Amino acid sequence: MLDKLDKFHQSKLGYAVFALVGLALAYLFITWAIDGGSWFDYFLSLVFLVVFLQNSIKLIGVFLYGKRRTTRR
Repeated sequence: MLDKLDKFHQSKLGYAVFALVGLALAYLFITWAIDGGSWFDYFLSLVFLVVFLQNSIKLIGVFLYGKRRTTRR
């Protein structure tokens, strides 16, 4: 199950879905943080904003350079 999710996440559609979900959750938590003033909500919104940015950058890289490059270990 996790292998299928990881394989999906490393596709163009997967990067787009994870980026949009991250953006939606960041928006949700930032609105809760502004309304309630909770530092934990601010922290979660920052985390989900980073998730959005990371997946967006990977998606742009896939579109610019084609196939995802693998790293050497």
